[in-house]
Amino acid sequence: MLSLPTWKCPVWTLNASLVNTSSPEFTEEWQKRIRELQGAIMVASCVQMLVGFSGLIGFLMRFIGPLTIAPTISLVALPLFDSAGNDAGIHWGIAAMTIFLIVLFSQYLKNIAVPVPVYGREKKCHTSKFYLFQVFPVLLALCISWLLCFVLTVTNALPLAPAAYGYLARTDTKGDVLSQAPWFRFPYPGQWGLPTISLAGVFGIVAGVISSMVESIGDYYACARLVGAPPPPKHAINRGIGIEGLGCLLAGAWGTGNGTTSYSENVGALGITRVRFCASSCTRCLPFWPKLERGGRGEVGVSQLTLCSRDPSEEQPKGATDTRM
Repeated sequence: MLSLPTWKCPVWTLNASLVNTSSPEFTEEWQKRIRELQGAIMVASCVQMLVGFSGLIGFLMRFIGPLTIAPTISLVALPLFDSAGNDAGIHWGIAAMTIFLIVLFSQYLKNIAVPVPVYGREKKCHTSKFYLFQVFPVLLALCISWLLCFVLTVTNALPLAPAAYGYLARTDTKGDVLSQAPWFRFPYPGQWGLPTISLAGVFGIVAGVISSMVESIGDYYACARLVGAPPPPKHAINRGIGIEGLGCLLAGAWGTGNGTTSYSENVGALGITRVRFCASSCTRCLPFWPKLERGGRGEVGVSQLTLCSRDPSEEQPKGATDTRM
């Protein structure tokens, strides 16, 4: 929507180093775009809630299968290559190292256990094995890459000229953002002003909502398969799509500039980190999931689930209960 000629950024705002970001003119330029997004997201979210809570998405499930979901997710992800390429192009060496570390940790070091100190009531102070590379491959890679950039920044190995290649890889280019940000801030609905609505904006976001619903259905099934649960029933999918629409409505009202939906990358992270859902006394609310069996019959509701790490050498996580759903 923001690629339309009406909403293209003025030329004078393109060079961030020459713009006074606290000026009223600059503030109005980005706030009016946020207000346009707010209105379009709120209207489109009402369509998603209607489709979900009315049961229409469950009826359409007969037409939604792998041949529908796979191309949709691919088409949704393809435009992200442009942004990923631009961000990685800031310094291809750092980007390549980050990718290499993620692959190294998640694929080759995942079975290596790291001893960590643990305190318990019975054994008191002792060491326990923790599969660090399996659980935090992405986080570890990002931290190591940032530390390298920090060292290169302190030693001035990275260029000081803003126009030079590799300057944006420095860790001090946006340091003033944290210093200027307030310690506490409480967002509220309409904080950027009264949302505006345009027909072009609404149709654009509705198209995104339709593809998001198809993607979410694929995410539900993929997540169920990864955690070893049966496929979610139609009424659970209806509820999940409706709740996502409610989340989009709240996000639009608060002016986040984006909606809320299931994220395929997070489902893929389950396969990388080998983190699974298992029954426990802790409760995590999943609005689209069936309740644990009680009295031999499954009931729809909220499952008592918690995250646990699966030992690759074991078939069942230690201390976890395999509960049918």
